[in-house]
Amino acid sequence: MSATVEGQFQPSAPVQAAYSYCEAVTGQQARNFAYGIRLLPAEKRQAMSALYAFSRRVDDIGDGTLAPEAKRERLEATRALLDRVRKGEVDDDDTDPVAVALADSARRFPIPLGGLDELIDGVLMDVRGATYESWDDLKIYCRCVAGAIGRLSLGVFGTQPGAQGADRAGEYADTLGLALQLTNILRDVREDALNGRTYLPADDLAKFGCGEGFGSETPPPGADFAGLVHFEVRRARALFAEGYRLLPMLDRRSGACVAAMAGIYRRLLDRIERDPEAVLRGRVSLPGREKAYVAVRGLSGLDTRHIARRTVRRRA
Repeated sequence: MSATVEGQFQPSAPVQAAYSYCEAVTGQQARNFAYGIRLLPAEKRQAMSALYAFSRRVDDIGDGTLAPEAKRERLEATRALLDRVRKGEVDDDDTDPVAVALADSARRFPIPLGGLDELIDGVLMDVRGATYESWDDLKIYCRCVAGAIGRLSLGVFGTQPGAQGADRAGEYADTLGLALQLTNILRDVREDALNGRTYLPADDLAKFGCGEGFGSETPPPGADFAGLVHFEVRRARALFAEGYRLLPMLDRRSGACVAAMAGIYRRLLDRIERDPEAVLRGRVSLPGREKAYVAVRGLSGLDTRHIARRTVRRRA
């Protein structure tokens, strides 16, 4: 079990090894997430790595090559492991490092572990091959796989004492998660189509003549693909604007973490907006130096202060 000595986080050797494993998973697989959590103090950074490693395990099951029934069984086994964590049945000597790290994090922070149940539910929707008729339908999925992650992260970040509107912090964290997920959906539209998945609402696809799908590098004949992308970009921007209300409620380094992660996705959104058909040619991404620049801006507080000023102006 972890201890605190002279105000510093001191995990036991097995727990430290478990966190090191989770941090390695995060560093290797989280292209954008890792840039944000580097800005956190060690205790929060390790907790966020534990959340990421568990979430990565769930996502990998859903994206893997197992048959649907085998995926469902594996996901329910992962839920059973989560139940053990929730009940305090995982100790430092457990053989699963992700479970050890997550259990320790849950002891130290008020993490709403039910959010990980929601993530599993969302991945089960993928396994079933769910499609979405409307934005309201898609929001249910996005809240499971991304909004829940926002609320879990808020359990680690916490809010500053006396922060105005803190009773709505969970709502804003959820909305920011929706913004990030919609950006992901736009970025991965062709990759998902080639894997037999369509996330954009059928109503929106029909409105812009894109019902035939995105299995090639060019839009379907007669489709207004640019119009579809710009429509979804505007929706994502509105979600970012609402979710950014969370930032003034966080301490400096937690706010920097969120500003960095959201800033990377905002820049992805900018690139997609400038060249909508780029998402049909391959995955749109930012170079490492640009991600590092966004992270530095987050730590300096430039983005957080700018966003806070815009939020105040909108309320006025």
